[in-house]
Formats: sequence, C-alpha cells, structure tokens
Amino acid sequence: MSAFLLAFLIFATTFTNAQNKSKKKMNNDFHLLIGTYTSGKSEGIYVYKFNASTGEFAAESIAKNVKNPSFLAISPNEKFVYSVGEIDKNGAVYAFSFDRKLGNLTQLSTQSSNGNYPCHVAIDKTGKWLIAGNYGAGSLTVLPVEANGGLGKPTQTINHEGKGKNAERQESSHVHSINIAPNNIDVFVADLGIDKLVTYSLDAKTGILIKGNPPFTKLEDGTGPRHFTMHPNGKFAYVIQELSSQITTFDYKKGSLTAIQSISTLPTDYKGANSCADIHISPDGKFLYGSNRIHDSIVIYSIDQKTGKLTYIINESTKGKKPRNFMIDPTGNYVLVANQETDNIVIFKRDTQKGTLTPTGQEISVPNPVCLKMISF
Repeated sequence: MSAFLLAFLIFATTFTNAQNKSKKKMNNDFHLLIGTYTSGKSEGIYVYKFNASTGEFAAESIAKNVKNPSFLAISPNEKFVYSVGEIDKNGAVYAFSFDRKLGNLTQLSTQSSNGNYPCHVAIDKTGKWLIAGNYGAGSLTVLPVEANGGLGKPTQTINHEGKGKNAERQESSHVHSINIAPNNIDVFVADLGIDKLVTYSLDAKTGILIKGNPPFTKLEDGTGPRHFTMHPNGKFAYVIQELSSQITTFDYKKGSLTAIQSISTLPTDYKGANSCADIHISPDGKFLYGSNRIHDSIVIYSIDQKTGKLTYIINESTKGKKPRNFMIDPTGNYVLVANQETDNIVIFKRDTQKGTLTPTGQEISVPNPVCLKMISF
C-alpha cells in the first residue's frame, strides 16, 4: 500500500468518525419521563423518546404497578429515577433503575414517605439523600439512597406547624416543594399552608437537616408559595404562588433570601379565578416561565441579568386544561406542557431570542400527566 493511499484512508476514517460523532451530538435525543395520577386511565410512569432538534417523539415503555407516581426526581448520574406515591394515609416513595439503552424503568424499592399525599421529591447533588415533601402532613422526610440505587428507611422527618390566611386552603401546613441549592447545603421548602419558604442546611455526609439561618422567609399572607427555582448565575431565586397568582423574585446570598419584586402571572385584563403551579428558567437564564391553571396559560417574562427582576412579555395558551407542570428541554429549543385534565402534553417551539412560544401542532397523549423530566441518551 502506497504512503499516499494509507494517508488517504486514515483521513477518510477520521473524517467519517468525526461526522458520526457530530451527528450523534446534533441528534439531541432524550428520554422523556412522565409522572401521572393513576386514579383514572393512567398505568404509571410513561417513557418516550424525544428529539430536541426536531420535536419528534416515540413511545418507549410504561412502569406499571405504582400508585400516583406524580412527581419525579432523577439521580445526578441519571441511572436512577425516584417518584412519590401521592397517596392518602400511606404515602410512598418509589426507586427505579433506568436502562438508558432500552428506555425501561425497573422498580428497586418502595419506602414510606412518613406522611400522607407526598407531592414533591428532590435528590441531593451527591445522589446519597432523597427528600420527600408531604403535602397532606405538612412535613418533609429524608431517605438514604443505597449502593444499588434503592432507598433505605427514612432517617429524619420534620413537621411544620401553623396555618395561613386562607381558611379553605391554609388550615394547616402544606409542604409543596423541596429545593436544594447548587451548593448542596441550602434547602428551601415552599410551604403553601403557612406562606413561608422554610430554610434548612443539609449535611451531605450524614443526611441530617438542621434549621437554616434565617430559619424561614415569610411571604405575604394568603399567597401560597408552591414551586421554586434558582437562576443559573446563583444570585437570584423565584417562587410561584398558587393562591395569589404571583411570582416573587429574591436576591440569594449565603442561605438568605431577600424579596425584591412580586409580579402577576396573569394579563392585566383578566379578572377570573386562577391557580398557579410550576416555574422554570431557560437554560441561558434570560427568560422565566410559569404555569396558570384555570387561565390555562404559560406566562413568559424576560429576566434582567443584573437585578434579576422580571418584565412581563405575554401569556401563551397551553392548548389544554389544568397545566400542572411543564418543562424546558435541556437545549432550550422546546417547551413541553402537561395538561392534566385534557390528557395531553403539548409541544411548543421556543424562540431563544424573544422567549416566546409557538405551538408545533404536536401532542403526546398520556392520561393525567403531572411531571415531566428528561434523561440524555
């Protein structure tokens, strides 16, 4: 073989390999995991393949024989999936291993959440500790993650006390979300029943939570804090308030939150009822989105990168009823909205420059969808 031919073959092989790697990288394929309520036609946790370049999707599997696996959390290494079992009296937490090649979930263990109606779950950055929030009991429970990804018995349960201004919805504490800061120390618990963001410090070695400093951030009476998110720059935080249809912006520093703005999630001319649910920030940190149930819309704001303050852009119809949760795919190209009462997940194309959403006309049909998460291929 001549030196020229050998060099050509080496070049051709290298070029082909580079093309294949580039194509694989550009495919932007993810596994879409969908938590649901199983009180109706849903069979459990649904898994779909989703392409974040084209918006195309295909069914992969269903994890059955679990009750109300409404909210999901993914382990840092993406090998394991955890779900609450949102059940009265005997709230549960489920652990699954995830086969990224086949898109299958295999149940590993079930543990008690030590409270009724657990509605939220989060895993710490080490992947060793899971924290579940019990809406009905007004408590949070820590569970250890075992070597195989399964869960051990609860090691700590903390009960919140108090009530709020709204006698119908705030008759007692209602823990609605567990939010672990990037430093893996500060834990912010949104409690709808007592209008507080309760703060804890996590010891990642022992899994023990202790009171934070300050121990809580008080919100306006009757607002009902629900879901919480932090800006990618680590300087700002945001909470969506279910009862008052507002989003509050905070400066975040050394475990402390200082409110700097509250803004409505609704158009100025809307006077009807509403109930807020979920909140997310685009990967580039430029836009914030929140979901409105009853009004059935996604509100869109731009974020001032220096101050963290929000400027209203528009409300986009969710093309369905009761958008409990939604997600922005990791590339930022698409927003997927889970409409619980119309059994559809509507796919929107996101304008990365303007932040606005355009329906693609594509929908995924899943009964009672609640929570959306993605795992890379």
